[in-house]
Amino acid sequence: MLRYHTIPVTPFAQNCSIVWCSETNKAAIIDPGGDLHKLTQAIADRNLELQAIWLTHAHIDHAGGVAELAAKLNLPIIGPHEGDQFWIDRLADQSRMFNFPLSKPFTPNRWLADGDTVQIGNCTLNVRHCPGHTPGHVVFYSEEAKRAFVGDVLFVGSMGRTDFPGGDHETLIDSIRNRLWPMGNDTVFIPGHGPEGSFGQERRSNPYVRDLQF
Repeated sequence: MLRYHTIPVTPFAQNCSIVWCSETNKAAIIDPGGDLHKLTQAIADRNLELQAIWLTHAHIDHAGGVAELAAKLNLPIIGPHEGDQFWIDRLADQSRMFNFPLSKPFTPNRWLADGDTVQIGNCTLNVRHCPGHTPGHVVFYSEEAKRAFVGDVLFVGSMGRTDFPGGDHETLIDSIRNRLWPMGNDTVFIPGHGPEGSFGQERRSNPYVRDLQF
């Protein structure tokens, strides 16, 4: 069974999630944006075997710690979609712009595309390409656990920004309607910032997306 633990990191309180297979204790980390000492301590406390970095998109608060963590622990970097190459190339500029520790560009070991899967231990998650916030944004979905790690596509009561380079409002709306809603109203989503929610609740109450049908 998939288990997970979410830790807010960086001054932007970005939700970094450690996910693992309860049968094998093999783990991946989603969006290690910074505060790596907190993340490695949480992994050690749970006696997990960290095997990969999974990345939803390459904004600095999500990707700022990726290169350092990958080099330190010899981890493969999985994701995002290659549409975010632009943001990876600009990580140093993003660091300076938002007063983050200097982050170096990196080359993912594997780009992800819509319909791909990723695996950790005995747990398989589906990958959905959800552009709009960034061109290469992806989401990780466990059908078994009914959990979706959605990065900055959707928040409780809100949705991702589309005013950064490469963002597009209508594209993001299309991603939510055609990629997230079909996962089911009972699916719990872990956003890049803020509390968890369910797709059903957002379809009923979120003013930005409640009228979207699929």
